[in-house]
Amino acid sequence: MGFSFDGISSKSMGIASRMTEENRVPELRNRTISMAGRDGLIDLGASLSERVIEISCFIPPKRTAAELLECKDEIVSWLSPDKGLCALVLDTEPGRVYHARLQEGVTFEKVVRFSATFGLSFFCPDPFGYAAEDEVFTITVAGSHTVRRRLGNLYSNPVYRLKGILSSGAGRYVSIVTNGAELKIANATLAGNETLVVDTAKMTAWVEDSEGNTLRNALPYIDELNFPTLEAGLNTVEVAVSNATFTELEILAKSRWR
Repeated sequence: MGFSFDGISSKSMGIASRMTEENRVPELRNRTISMAGRDGLIDLGASLSERVIEISCFIPPKRTAAELLECKDEIVSWLSPDKGLCALVLDTEPGRVYHARLQEGVTFEKVVRFSATFGLSFFCPDPFGYAAEDEVFTITVAGSHTVRRRLGNLYSNPVYRLKGILSSGAGRYVSIVTNGAELKIANATLAGNETLVVDTAKMTAWVEDSEGNTLRNALPYIDELNFPTLEAGLNTVEVAVSNATFTELEILAKSRWR
């Protein structure tokens, strides 16, 4: 198998790689309580923690020691943790992207003349794999709509992008209800050339202009800090408007896998 990190493939770096273990379930964070006089623990369930992806690599024989050293230097620069989290794509999981960095240092072990092996341990604080090419749903009229997420196997935290004309005042709002959870934009100011963006994963909102420049914070425009999610499969989205103009709602699914 091969992989790419930060947009650069292992093949282009001249190395071979394989995964001897596949971590399909990330680390778990167990929640328990102990009680005096009671054996064992009270189980409060578990949540997913970080994911660690282990990859074994091999540098084929080079002609000289200098060539081998140059290859090692290029690998170290490519994988530098100074870059922060970068896109990690595994050939065995096409269409999925993990956000990762090295968890520990890299040690090269000599195998035969001018070749080496080394292991990589990638740390993913967000344990999920995300769609490399995601689904986007566009709604242009108010009312009830059904959207189907075909990618991923887990609920997702979408990004809502609302266009329209709103002004502050009582009884002026746009309501977006996703699977029964309401995201209500009220007492807001939004011009026809602006977009109100709600990022449910980051629990934040802002208004941007037509060129994508952030103009102002939009969290005060959200009636209640409720951030609806999308389920894998069918979802119901209802748009209601009161004393406002609704132009378009774009929903970036942010599809993901366990």
